[in-house]
Amino acid sequence: MALVLDGDRSVASVARDLGIGETNLGNWVRRARVDRGEKPGLTTSERAELARLRRENARLGMERELLKRATAFGVRESGQ
Repeated sequence: MALVLDGDRSVASVARDLGIGETNLGNWVRRARVDRGEKPGLTTSERAELARLRRENARLGMERELLKRATAFGVRESGQ
């Protein structure tokens, strides 16, 4: 990746020399440029935090739904 980022070589030539897919290397280079602040977008750490927050949000939503159901069940049981 440094050959492309810090050198004057193209993604295609480096990928060919390394025997890896041009698309893969291009994706890694784009991600590195975002992480370096050279290109707009979410950094790797921001992507990880967003994924963590989405998982936490889903978990909290399930917990909330469970509490609502338990409360409704308790109200029904106490009313009988």
